[in-house]
Amino acid sequence: MREHSFLSLSPNGFHRVVYRVFGDPKNESVLICVHGLTRNGRDFDTLAEALCDRYRVICPDVPGRGRSDWLPVKEDYGYPLYCAAMASLIAHLNVEAVHWVGTSMGGLIGMLLAAQPKTPIKRLVMNDVGPLVPKAALERIASYVGEDRRFASMEALEAYVREIYAPFGELSEAQWRNLVDSSARSTADGDFGLNYDPAISTPLRSMPLEDMDLWPMWDRVSCPVLLIRGETSDVLLADTAEEMQRRGPKTEFIELKGMGHAPTLMCESQISAVRDWLLK
Repeated sequence: MREHSFLSLSPNGFHRVVYRVFGDPKNESVLICVHGLTRNGRDFDTLAEALCDRYRVICPDVPGRGRSDWLPVKEDYGYPLYCAAMASLIAHLNVEAVHWVGTSMGGLIGMLLAAQPKTPIKRLVMNDVGPLVPKAALERIASYVGEDRRFASMEALEAYVREIYAPFGELSEAQWRNLVDSSARSTADGDFGLNYDPAISTPLRSMPLEDMDLWPMWDRVSCPVLLIRGETSDVLLADTAEEMQRRGPKTEFIELKGMGHAPTLMCESQISAVRDWLLK
């Protein structure tokens, strides 16, 4: 794993975007893995290690998360900026085509980019997200995103992470440790916070919440799609997953039992399913 960065432009100046590279840096077969709303690129360490024999795997921290810059103007957080940053990443990599794995927010960014004319995305994995995100799920997310939580110890932070991410399903102790470590940041006060800018919630909190309806964008996607759903997910409802298979791009579907939003893509069976589909 090697860490790099580049500058991307927002309406209010440049910001640095950090990404990690797994595999041969000269490999023209590129896989970009993009995380969920409050997560960061370290979520894909295990998946990237499993796929870097066939791909140059790129795992960015979306602006406001992980080691990427926090934006000075918080109203800039949103999908237009995230899509622009990821388009800059693809240009920075100097490749004509990429495959994409996106969890939740990362899946929506991939869908929005794949819907554009002349898109470089040729295969798209959408992990537990679709073009309709229900109001109830947005309200649940808004209830905890944006709180600048502080923890006196890593043990206290770990207890919170295990609680809030319980829907991820059963994880090994090593996987939980990776999740906890990547979730933490040290603060100037000597305690611990979560590894994202609490102000990423600004778009969620600045307007009345309604269903997020992006069906017109889904209908414009033309590349093959693998859709993954956690059995009890409140973000990707079963009805939405069924409709996605009836319209829009050619879509294969996997539902994972015993988990909600969102499958971690860390266990061997999930990794094998993604790998087999990407490489077929």
